[in-house]
This record gives sequence, structure tokens and C-alpha cells, in this order.
Amino acid sequence: MAKAFIKENIKKAILYLIFCCIFGILFVLQSVPADVVLYAAEVCGFLGFIFLIYEFYRAYKKHIELMELKNQITVHIEGLPECRSLLEADYQMALRELYHQMKKMESQFLAESKDMIDYYTLWAHQIKTPITALSLILQTKEDSTADQMKQELFKIEQYVEMVMQYLRMGNMNSDLMLGEYSLEKIVKQAIKKYAAVFIYKKITLNLGDINERIITDEKWLTFAVEQLLSNALKYTKEGTIEIYLKKDADKVLVIEDSGIGISPEDLPRVFEQGYTGYNGRMDKKASGLGLYLCKKILSNLSHRITIESDEGKGTKVVLDLFTEKIKVE
Repeated sequence: MAKAFIKENIKKAILYLIFCCIFGILFVLQSVPADVVLYAAEVCGFLGFIFLIYEFYRAYKKHIELMELKNQITVHIEGLPECRSLLEADYQMALRELYHQMKKMESQFLAESKDMIDYYTLWAHQIKTPITALSLILQTKEDSTADQMKQELFKIEQYVEMVMQYLRMGNMNSDLMLGEYSLEKIVKQAIKKYAAVFIYKKITLNLGDINERIITDEKWLTFAVEQLLSNALKYTKEGTIEIYLKKDADKVLVIEDSGIGISPEDLPRVFEQGYTGYNGRMDKKASGLGLYLCKKILSNLSHRITIESDEGKGTKVVLDLFTEKIKVE
């Protein structure tokens, strides 16, 4: 603050010194005694110093007001300090105009976003009708081709469900229903949903003792576990998927597969939106949304997720589901 004030007023100080020199030269040429010239210079210097102190106080006070306003700004610019010059008034006028333009663009963007969300929500609901119809038709068929078609139709259903959850993410906080739930029940719901995939791919499931009570939102956590189970099944061609509670840890769930794993360079970025990594690009079907959604959901639920993986050996997803005990109405 002090350095900025000195830099701002250095030209005034130099101009003052120049004026003092001019008057001093004129007084000497008029044979005015030197002590009178020095006295006048001292008086002017003292008054100039007092003026600078006053200006510094005003500038410091306005600086504090602006800093307080910056910390309070949310969606309005009310409470700006009083203008003391035409230049300050012009700056505030420009700031208000920019603010109004920003609000106008924000309103337009929100309206367009709402239209887009409404359209995709309607699409997601409408697409369920032909999916259900195809599912009913395939139930009458019993051959290998029908089984393969059922698996592909199941994937379509999962992608539609992912779209629905992605659209709901914006209002997730208002949709949360926190309570104490059975972790075993949540995990078994996800397993039941993918039972046909386990059978079709001939993958063994080892389910450990996960009889725990956790504080969470059942619907959102179930979706996250389903996404993690879907990933494990997608990248495990053969072998085993294990689900168990980590030893010597409180309410830490592990989903471990023996699939193709994740390369070390991809591992730090797996939770980024749209990032598919090497394996995802080879698969040609990865959207880069599954783990991103899981991370967002679990963060909103105050849970933590980490991933450990050895390329070619498998992946271990660790969910820390511990939360402080709260009173649930």
C-alpha cells in the first residue's frame, strides 16, 4: 500500500521541488535574504508533508473499504466507496456497466443451459421406451446372439442412466437424503444389477464380510458403486473381482479386479472429466465420465476415493466411507 502510494505521488513531489527551486532562484535574484527563503521553503515543505499524510490516510481508508467490499462481493456491487474525483466516477460507471453486461450474459447462459438440460432429460426419458421394448423382445429369444444383444442393450441402459445422473449433478445437494444405511445392502444392489454380466463374462465374484452401517445417501452411493463395478467388469476379460472391507481401517471398502490395470502416467488423471487414458482410447467406448462422476458424488457425500493399479495385473479402488456420527432426523 505504502509503495503504491509513493509511486502514485512521486510526480507531485518532484513538481513541488521544481517549484521550490524556481521560487528560490527568483528570491535570490531579488536579493531576498537566504534565511527568509529557507523559512518559506520549510513552511511549504511542512504543509506539503501534512497534505501528503492526509492524502495517504484517505487512500488507505479507501483501500480498506475496497478490500472489505471484495471479500463481501457475491452477486452485486453495491457499497462502492464514494467517488472523490471525476476519474473515480468514470471507473465506477464502467464497472457498473460491465456488471450489468455480465448479469445479462449470465441470464442468457442459464436460460440456454436450462433448455439444453430439459431437452436431454426429455430425451433420456423417451429413449427408455424403445429400450424396454427391445428388452421384452429379447426375453423371448434364447441363443448366443440374443445373449450378446442383451449385453449391448444393458450397456445402453447404463449410458442413459449415466446421462441422467450427470444432469442431476447440478442439483445434487438439494437431492441428498443423508441417513444411516447398510453398506452390504448397497453393494448387493449393485451386484444384482450386474449379475447377468458376471455370468455372461464368466467372471468370479468374491464378496467379503461388509456388514457395516454407514452415513451416506443410498441412491447416490449406489450409483457410484455401480459405476466402479461397471469399470471393473469392462476392463476384466477373465479372472476375479473382489469386494471387501480393508483390514485395520474403519469403513474402508475395496473393489479389486484382476483386469488390465491402469498405466502409471494415466493414474493421476483418471478422475478428470473426459479423460479416458490409454486403455480407454484402445477400448474406443470409454466416455471419461464414470470416474469423474464417482469422484464428484463421493466428495459431496464427504467420502474419499483413491485408486491403486498395476498395469496388466489389476486395479484396486479404495472408498473411505467413514463420516462423523451425526444425528439423523
